[in-house]
Amino acid sequence: MARRRLLWLLVPVVAIAAIAGWNYFGVQQPLSKALAADSRNEGLSVFAHYQWYVNSDVLIFDLRGVSGTNSEADVFRSMLQFAQAVQSRNFSKVILAYKGTPRFMLEGAYFKQLGAEFAYQNPVYTLRTLPGHVYNLDGTPAFGTWTGGLLGVVGHQMQDLNAFGKQWFINDAASGN
Repeated sequence: MARRRLLWLLVPVVAIAAIAGWNYFGVQQPLSKALAADSRNEGLSVFAHYQWYVNSDVLIFDLRGVSGTNSEADVFRSMLQFAQAVQSRNFSKVILAYKGTPRFMLEGAYFKQLGAEFAYQNPVYTLRTLPGHVYNLDGTPAFGTWTGGLLGVVGHQMQDLNAFGKQWFINDAASGN
């Protein structure tokens, strides 16, 4: 009888430990290494895990904290560095969360592209075109696409990038949430 109770206690503990280890070694460790490799990431707190900790098809990039010395660009750069670290992986989508609350999503193929291009692509181009690939959680585009003259398009894209950052984390971080 005592062995049975021990087994009933041990099985869930082992399962939880296995899931935690799978998430840690699968996505959190590559994120931690990517963040630690760049001193500009100091002050950022980011947690990565699979959706519900068991669905490895969906990646969660959860920004938990931003210090007063970090900029919006630091957050975006850390996301791109992580994309580069896991570029060999295939995800159907990547959820961008703030303090555990999902806010936006990216298609997995686009996240993979960001990682592959990080080493050589102009970061200004990457950032200004990023909002055009951001989706609301219901799958609708979060921001529009722009056509017309280069200066007008770039101006609108940069406005969208600023709005994206504000809606993802800046407004809450500024209010202390």
